[in-house]
Amino acid sequence: MARELREQDAGCAIAQAAAVVGEWWSLLIVREVTRGRHRFDDLHAELGISRRVLAERLKHLLDNGVLERRPYQQRPTRYEYRLTAAGRALAPVLAGLQDWGERFVLGDGTSGPGATPTEIDRMHGLVGTAVPHPLALPVIGGGEVAGDGGLDVVASDARVTVLLAAPGDALAAFLGALGASAAAFAEAGVAVRAVTTREPGEPPGADASGAEAPTELPGAEASGAGRPDAESRAARESGPGRAFPVLSDAELTLCAALRLPTFRTGHTLHLKPAVIVADARRTIRHVLYPIADAGAAIKDALRLATGVTSRFVR
Repeated sequence: MARELREQDAGCAIAQAAAVVGEWWSLLIVREVTRGRHRFDDLHAELGISRRVLAERLKHLLDNGVLERRPYQQRPTRYEYRLTAAGRALAPVLAGLQDWGERFVLGDGTSGPGATPTEIDRMHGLVGTAVPHPLALPVIGGGEVAGDGGLDVVASDARVTVLLAAPGDALAAFLGALGASAAAFAEAGVAVRAVTTREPGEPPGADASGAEAPTELPGAEASGAGRPDAESRAARESGPGRAFPVLSDAELTLCAALRLPTFRTGHTLHLKPAVIVADARRTIRHVLYPIADAGAAIKDALRLATGVTSRFVR
């Protein structure tokens, strides 16, 4: 259970936080609930923890306001575990730990936009898993959408959703490549969401760190999409109700939920380019990662998404 704090640590926020979520199983439980596993049996199966220890750790997280219980069945009443506001605020901690582990435990201490073998395996392992629900993010350049403080990353009115993760100005390469395929995506009943770690109110053309954006994806010059003016135009045209809304994952909610690969510029984590195809049931059907060419990735995304819609039965 939680370590008892020493008197000299009573005023230390790091010590206080570690007493709540610093224990191994407690942090992994938060990781799994963030990923959408809410029920006791699902957590038990995924973590391989004893039922007694799992019950103790869940009680600890409940007592400390990280989780809350919600009934999902009556007669007998059964509960599932959901993150509170305090629990959701741990998403950057999970993403930061993942970044640190990728660099210093699994890697050589460097950080860059290139894909690592561990990331490739983890991303393709997402196929067959589900995007957690609900998972709404603010819309960049469009304010918030009524109902849940943002737009769901999986469109409720489409048979398939294509999620495009992109860093900084490389986002424009995706949006530029999408422009030529907008009609084809719409005709196939495929929604598109672009996701970046920019703040919702941040002006286009600047990274959250204030530093120069990462190098754009190869192929951006061909469409003219990599230029700042192209990105500014794309951002202006990507608010709610537009074909390709751009969502802000500045709080790393989606990043932590799907364990998306990141790289660091200064003190800011950026999403590495990736494409995820999810059906209307939120099941991930395809993952494209790593990505070298935005135009080719968009063509592949349309082909794969169209294949899913052709087999989809509501």
